Amino acid sequence: MNSEKKYHPTESELEILQVLWEKGEATVREVHEVLEQTRDIGYTTTLKTMQIMNDKGLLERNTSSRTHIYRPLITRKNTQKQFLNKMIDGLFRGSASRMVIGALDESNLSEAELREIQDYLKQFENGEQ
Repeated sequence: MNSEKKYHPTESELEILQVLWEKGEATVREVHEVLEQTRDIGYTTTLKTMQIMNDKGLLERNTSSRTHIYRPLITRKNTQKQFLNKMIDGLFRGSASRMVIGALDESNLSEAELREIQDYLKQFENGEQ
């Protein structure tokens, strides 16, 4: 998909996308086995959600074999960008700095995470990002 739609996946759809972004492609059974490790979900619910996602253009289904294989048609990066922009505009009145400061205020960051953020800010300041 060259130009990704401005579609915001639901929470359930995001869970499925997370699995597929990690795996690249998978069957409904494979996705379901990952999802049921963290919550009680029926196989038919996973199947139906993935079929709907296929209809919406979020997933592609390969039907060349008996077991259908699904892969994501939207990228993690673009999806994150869409959600971040929506949050910045809606919750933080267009201020990315308010969002970052709010996130940092509510987090118990490890030393490694703090270093990672500091390194990124240095790269950003130097135009290296």
